[in-house]
Amino acid sequence: MTFIVTFSDEQNRALVNLRQRYEVWIEAERSLLALPYDLRRKKVGEYEYLYEIHDRSGNGTSLGPWDNEKQHQFDQYRVAKAEAKSRRDSAKATMEESSRLARALRLPMLSSDAGPILREADRRSLLGSHLLVVGTNAMAAYSIEAAGSFVNVPDETEDFDLAWAAEDAANGAIVWDMLKAVDPTFTINSERDFQARNAKAYEVELLVAPSLASTLAGKDRPKPVPLPEQEWLLPGRRVDHVVPCRDGTPARVVAPDPRWFALHKLWLGAQAKRNPLKRRKDIAQGNALLDAVREDMPQYALDEEFSSSLPVELQPYWEEWRKRAT
Repeated sequence: MTFIVTFSDEQNRALVNLRQRYEVWIEAERSLLALPYDLRRKKVGEYEYLYEIHDRSGNGTSLGPWDNEKQHQFDQYRVAKAEAKSRRDSAKATMEESSRLARALRLPMLSSDAGPILREADRRSLLGSHLLVVGTNAMAAYSIEAAGSFVNVPDETEDFDLAWAAEDAANGAIVWDMLKAVDPTFTINSERDFQARNAKAYEVELLVAPSLASTLAGKDRPKPVPLPEQEWLLPGRRVDHVVPCRDGTPARVVAPDPRWFALHKLWLGAQAKRNPLKRRKDIAQGNALLDAVREDMPQYALDEEFSSSLPVELQPYWEEWRKRAT
């Protein structure tokens, strides 16, 4: 069965334009993030000081008495912030226009709830370096990698799975700070502390492989339980695409190598303890993705070298797919 319908030239152009415009926007957002929240000239008693403001409440730190050097620093900051805001606002308008067009062309889409989380993670330069998109949300990126839409393959999800991918130790509550910046109503599920939920009951789960568990800061949240099967999502070459969301905004997705992701899905689909509805979805996605790799992703070899790299747990699913595919 054919699981992929190839994108039209118009759809391909829309995705190229969306990526280019998103990259201009995210660069401006990162420039703004690198600047102080605000700089202000404040009078304290008889003297004036330059203050760096850290938040909306006006909390700040003195940078020293006001002088010509502080005036120059203040002026440079104002110019840099104005330029970055101008670039961001201009890019945002064209980016959202491209995203609305992509949606109109019925390209693969993410849920509206996933978009803000992914944009904030990318703004903080966490995608790929610290976090990977796993679960059903990754399927849209694999669809774009295959340059076509999946047919009759489940792509709806009511939650969001992120996998920790940092090899070096992280400082601070990187994930939790990011989630709270997106939505301050996020809280940790007291019964499943690897899961955060917001006021709309949208769930975000954090997963981690045992080999990377030590690089997650002790005070960060959610608190994932190290799972051996998460090791399978680390090797290979990741996919990286900008995907439209259902609300007409775009988001960047960095997801695991599609071969490993597909086999991981097939393994999940065979686990008796897993929800039967999710198991059926896992199997459908795993088979469709491996078929798409074979037919439309020649950059991901399904050869003996790949086969020999698979752990014993995944070998049965690999062999079963190969028999079905021949």
